[in-house]
Amino acid sequence: MDPKRELSSIDLAALVTELGRYEGAKVDKAYLYGDDLLRLKMRDYDRGRIELMIEVGDVKRAHMADPDHVSDAPGRPPNFAKMIRNRLGGADFAGVSQYEFDRILVFEFERPDANTTIVAELFGQGNIAVLDEHGEVVQSLETVRLKSRTVAPGSQYEFPDSRIDPLAVSYDAFEREMAASSTDVVRTLATQLNLGGLYAEEVCTRAGVEKELDIETADESTYRAVYDALDDLATRVKAGDFDPRLYLDEDRVVDVTPFPLAEREAEELSEEAYDNFNDAVDEYFYRFDRSEEETDDTEPTTSKPDFESEIAKQKRIIEQQQQAIEGFDEQADAERAKAEALYANYDLVDEILTTIQNARDEGVPWDEIGETLAAGAEQGIPAAEAVVDVDGSNGTVTIDLDETRATIDATTGVEKNADELYKEAKRVEEKKEGAKAAIENTREDLEAVKARREAWEAEDQDEEGDDEADAEDEYDEVDWTARQSVPIKRNEQWYERFRWFHTTDGFLVIGGRNADQNEELVKKYMSRGDKFFHAQAHGAPVTILKATGPSEAAKEIDFPESTLNQAATFAVSHSSVWKAGQYSGDVYMVDPDQVSKTPESGEYIEKGSFVIRGDRTYFDDTAVDLAVGIQCEPQTRVVGGPTPAVEENAATHLRLHPGKFAQNDMAKRCYRELKERFTDEGFVRKVASPDLIQEHLPAGGSEQVD
Repeated sequence: MDPKRELSSIDLAALVTELGRYEGAKVDKAYLYGDDLLRLKMRDYDRGRIELMIEVGDVKRAHMADPDHVSDAPGRPPNFAKMIRNRLGGADFAGVSQYEFDRILVFEFERPDANTTIVAELFGQGNIAVLDEHGEVVQSLETVRLKSRTVAPGSQYEFPDSRIDPLAVSYDAFEREMAASSTDVVRTLATQLNLGGLYAEEVCTRAGVEKELDIETADESTYRAVYDALDDLATRVKAGDFDPRLYLDEDRVVDVTPFPLAEREAEELSEEAYDNFNDAVDEYFYRFDRSEEETDDTEPTTSKPDFESEIAKQKRIIEQQQQAIEGFDEQADAERAKAEALYANYDLVDEILTTIQNARDEGVPWDEIGETLAAGAEQGIPAAEAVVDVDGSNGTVTIDLDETRATIDATTGVEKNADELYKEAKRVEEKKEGAKAAIENTREDLEAVKARREAWEAEDQDEEGDDEADAEDEYDEVDWTARQSVPIKRNEQWYERFRWFHTTDGFLVIGGRNADQNEELVKKYMSRGDKFFHAQAHGAPVTILKATGPSEAAKEIDFPESTLNQAATFAVSHSSVWKAGQYSGDVYMVDPDQVSKTPESGEYIEKGSFVIRGDRTYFDDTAVDLAVGIQCEPQTRVVGGPTPAVEENAATHLRLHPGKFAQNDMAKRCYRELKERFTDEGFVRKVASPDLIQEHLPAGGSEQVD
């Protein structure tokens, strides 16, 4: 059987009950191994040196480790490790909790100057996010920008959507979930009750219920038996009643559980008992066989350090830090605007606060105060009309002041509230200064990597004499999906923040993601000789077929018909035509000098829109067509665009058409499919993610073309 690579939700629930005993330990240092293993070296008063290990890559775990099980510290710490050292040096470990029943652990650390939270996401692609005491993301290993949630520097951390907790579910809720299923008992427990496959089977075995029993034939006695077995499991976890087991297949560890499982005994595995679950987990991952990840006997790998990947990573960090600074500016301005609005509407705000405070002095409940103000608003009383909400649990009132909305302390005066808002603006600006300093450190790291790359290339010049044509022939023959190890070659280009692809003839096509980028493309990147494309539909991006690069002299190009057709396909596929579920639309093409921001007299042009003058070349009834894939040579990255272009540039690809799956869901489906196509799954995880794939998908629903 395949060894366990990830801790389950029940495993994490069990670990949380034991990790609390380490509260009060002090953090000494933080280390980052590779890009997915965080180690916190700590000192415990009773136990001496202890090590907290959090791994979120192909292997996902979080536990205290025996110092003898920890590898030597890596070399120069990356910025992520430096940041954690700065925030956690000398901090006290204040405890850990599991978010609902998800595979998410929340570690709390306290220090007199500031508290810090580390959130370990042990599911999906895995992630570690460091939060300040206000719940804002300071930095994370991966940036997540989805419709459902965002994890990015400067933003409030957002947990995934809630799921049913099978260890806390009531019988009535359990019965409803089971009855609503259309499959068998074990699958319902595994998916709708979130138990996962192994523990769903274990509950069925303990309940004496046939695993594949169809829900439609299950009766009250079946539900009761399954629920009682589940409740017994929950009771043991909550009480910390563990009898941990390490399971082995011959001499190879394959599983670790907080108590013996009938499912594992039935497989006749040998087992080892442990006094506590944390030690069992530590021993399991210490003995876990990683040889398949670390060795490659079939394909030689280049000895050249992966400078491009490191440079791209540093650039991404700088971009995230810059975005955080912009967010701090906006937040500080917003807080200051609220304070100024309080003073600008002093009499109105004072009347609201005085009314609430007088009512509270007379013992009027908060709910009744809210109702009285709502009634006053209906009567047209200005002060009451300005009140949006009264929150008795926090003692606050939310007020609309012209175009500004402020939530303030209802128990103090106007001046005190304004002063607090000014203080908050100042605190945010101080965070901005810290972010600026962090950018300078990252830029120094970036320059250091570039210097190392130049030195390496200078030493290696004599060895580089391969003929370019031979290299291209060799690439044509390589089956990258079958290779055990795919080298990463990354050099992020200027156009990658836009929508983009290269045609089968080698020309670059770029498109705007929003109105700001539409403006930027036309003003900054469109040159003489380029072609401007636009779908004949509202809500279509600017699409530019480039004749030359941004640093090259402009010149006229006689573009091949295939390139023009692919640019038109790209334009219509990213327009509202796709979002509407249609399969074709009209596209027109003009020269740059026909595009203007100057409207006719008396007319107005929205941001991101343009006036087109003169004759247009039309591509009538152009079919939508998009594909997404992974390119391995000359760079390793996600690529997207019309199918012929992606097919030529990618090692493997998926073709899409309008369909029922939302953009973020389709991105996840594509990621899973692409990952399965490569023998080297670690490679796919490093160069692709649902987020990167989503950047190449159109707005609206999509489906894969068989």
